Amino acid sequence: MLFRQFVDDDLGCGSYLVGDAGAGEAVVVDPAFAIEQYLDAAEREGVQITRVLETHTHADHLSGHGRFALEHGVPVSIHPLARPEYPFDALEDGGRVRVGSVELRVLHTPGHRPEHCSFVVDDELVLTGDSLFVGDAARPDLAIDARTGAADLYRSVQRLAKLDDATVVFPGHVSGSLCGSNMSDEHSTSIGRERKTNHALRSRLTDFIEESASLTTPKPPTTERLVALNRGPWVAARPPLEELDGPGASLVLDVRPVDVFAAGHLRGAISVALDGGSFATRAAFVLDPAEPVVLHVRSRAEADEASRLLEAVGLFEQTGFVRGDGSERIQTVPVPELVRLDGKAQVLDVREEGEEPASSWPVVPYRLLRVSPPAQLDPSRPVYTICASGARATLAASLLVRQGFDARAVVGGGVADL
Repeated sequence: MLFRQFVDDDLGCGSYLVGDAGAGEAVVVDPAFAIEQYLDAAEREGVQITRVLETHTHADHLSGHGRFALEHGVPVSIHPLARPEYPFDALEDGGRVRVGSVELRVLHTPGHRPEHCSFVVDDELVLTGDSLFVGDAARPDLAIDARTGAADLYRSVQRLAKLDDATVVFPGHVSGSLCGSNMSDEHSTSIGRERKTNHALRSRLTDFIEESASLTTPKPPTTERLVALNRGPWVAARPPLEELDGPGASLVLDVRPVDVFAAGHLRGAISVALDGGSFATRAAFVLDPAEPVVLHVRSRAEADEASRLLEAVGLFEQTGFVRGDGSERIQTVPVPELVRLDGKAQVLDVREEGEEPASSWPVVPYRLLRVSPPAQLDPSRPVYTICASGARATLAASLLVRQGFDARAVVGGGVADL
């Protein structure tokens, strides 16, 4: 058996290359839009990718199944409840997909979405997609009523729990994804381990439904757009970005590190640091998909990586990239300096509600600041934005500066460090 796991740490997404090295065949499960990684791996292993298997219609990232079909003539398989608008081969519960001598058995595991399927590979491992995670289960509220989805999801993960204890579990997501609330950053587990430790497998049905239906994890604004793109006609590759002399009328998305942004950026730029974690998710929360954007970067490699991640969440309106410094600056404040202000500062906690540890300041998540500032802010006084590490604080400060505030980001730490 040939088996390769690919994890996008920024989005927390997992995808897989499964095949028979001797037979020279492989399939890709849940491919990202950037399919080059699978093609390179297949070439190194001496196999041809003959099919794409989708566990479900993804709501958090753009699938690469369209590129495989358009560029390489590879067929796509998905459960018919997905109602795809592209040619597909239907998966069904109990069905078997053979790749040389390797067999993938289909288990219909609805809950996250009605069409969701898992794949048991040679009774040794299982690809659980968005059903059973390491230490958690998927959220059930993205496609149907949360309580209905939770009931289906409970039955699905209990079905998976009947597999042999030694079966290795490879999920569709790890920590960093918004498709669950308490998942681990570990990339695999086992059915036996999850049966002992995972709340989803130890809860009663009623308790699981109540807990899952009360999930407060924010729903990305690109969710419906990504579902439409992944269900609709195949999406082709985008042309590479070109370097520009200036941003023109486009919004500037500054993806450089927060200290570089603070030292000099273009007027009106929004800071979403590429190295701050969850870059694509944060950008999706503050950008309009139809809004032309120019990337401010330090290098061509930085532009390519930022562009790839934006495309991964369906943000295609990138007009190019610029390099160099800017004349605008933003003041940053280390945690000890905020402490020395002795409680007299106007501080805004821009983390999500419920993040630990709790703070005594007003909490307004950064993602809500693009439209309008909170009414409780005094525009005549400096505003100190704080998060967990500084990345979201700088993003929030850049949004407030655009609205006329003297916003100062707390960097090099956050609420826990106080």
